[in-house]
Amino acid sequence: MRRAEKARRIMEILDDLYPETPIPLDHTDPFTLLVAVLLSAQTTDKKVNEVTPALFEVAGTPEAMNALEEEQIRHLIREIGLNKAKARHLKKTAHILVHEHDGVVPRTFAELEALPGVGHKTASVVMAQAFGHPAFPVDTHIHRLAARWGLSNGKSVEVTERDLKKLFPEEAWNKLHLQIIFFGREHCKALYHDLETCPICGWAATKKRMREEAEINAARKSRRGVKKVARIS
Repeated sequence: MRRAEKARRIMEILDDLYPETPIPLDHTDPFTLLVAVLLSAQTTDKKVNEVTPALFEVAGTPEAMNALEEEQIRHLIREIGLNKAKARHLKKTAHILVHEHDGVVPRTFAELEALPGVGHKTASVVMAQAFGHPAFPVDTHIHRLAARWGLSNGKSVEVTERDLKKLFPEEAWNKLHLQIIFFGREHCKALYHDLETCPICGWAATKKRMREEAEINAARKSRRGVKKVARIS
């Protein structure tokens, strides 16, 4: 099956499964979304949403965040991984927003990516979800699924983003980004996934891909069995 045909069929399935795509990270404006996305690196959305209410109560604006000491910010986000680096990024970002952008989150990729801790993926999420600008943020879920489905060769997230933008209509990017994430979390897990029974992998993945992942899963289970026996012994 050609990639274009796969893309069309995948869109149909995802639209049926996820007609609505609520933004997973709780926020009230572009600044709180930017903060939440910064905090979400190597952290679950669930944990971020547990931490941000207390943070936003005292630092829900660039001005309020900038008024805090870095250690105060770190204390407020202490339950999140990499909190030291993230607190530093939040403090520096708030300072830049206040002194260079009049306390407003910028609306361009270049200006967003110039902020501390903000890479292309984070900038893409803010552009798409805060400002409605067409973007296709590629996280680990999307990168993995695009390779499984044969939509990209999986060499890098940059290549995956480029390939997906070519395959899907621009007006669908913002919604599709979230739909693929939801599907990955619910139906297409990274480990021990049976591609043959997956609603999309079952027909989109190549037989070679199915065989390779089945072999990897079998090897993982074998290693787990050996470790279990060793612990019992």
